[in-house]
Amino acid sequence: MATMLDGGSTRRRFVLATGSAVLLAACRDKDKDKDSDEDVGAVEDLMREHGVIRRVLVVYRESAARLRTDAASVPPDALQKAARLFRSFGEDYHERLLEEAHIFPAVKSAGGAAAAEIATLLAQHQRGRELTDFMLSVTARPIGAASAEPLARALEGLARMYEEHAAREDTIVFPAWKKALSKKAIKELGEQFEDIEKKTFGKDRFDDAVEQVTAVERAIGLDPA
Repeated sequence: MATMLDGGSTRRRFVLATGSAVLLAACRDKDKDKDSDEDVGAVEDLMREHGVIRRVLVVYRESAARLRTDAASVPPDALQKAARLFRSFGEDYHERLLEEAHIFPAVKSAGGAAAAEIATLLAQHQRGRELTDFMLSVTARPIGAASAEPLARALEGLARMYEEHAAREDTIVFPAWKKALSKKAIKELGEQFEDIEKKTFGKDRFDDAVEQVTAVERAIGLDPA
């Protein structure tokens, strides 16, 4: 009887110990998954930045439509803020410091279909900067009847161009860039991109950019909240 009881106790201790080990392993895996979720890779970071840019494009399209029906309903200061965000976050940082300095050269060197995209993408960057210059100039003062239609065309033109531009980068260029480099190189570049962001803006610019575009959406009545 004593032996049977001892055996039962042993089995209970084994089950308890095994259960604790499984629970501990599950917690560790959960923590590991949490760390992985919080760790944003270089490609994902680039695509998140495209998300901010796309939200500005929605503002541009909506503003263009309103300019043609009721120009007074479009606050020029909101459009000015949108264009400044597009300039600082989209053009000066995302395009010049990341894509043109690091991504495009690597993709071009690797060759293939993605490399053939680079010349067009660079030309679109330049055209976008010209349109942003125009928008900043026009929205620095009240939008009159004479400037409403030219501004609407500029907003629509830039939005149309960048919708395709960002989509081709997301589906062709960024995957080719990731494929051309080792996982280690991609990780190191991701860290380098973070350093560039902090040196340029003094902080993580993504969250700040999201706040700014949200404020612009509210100003023109696009915020669903």
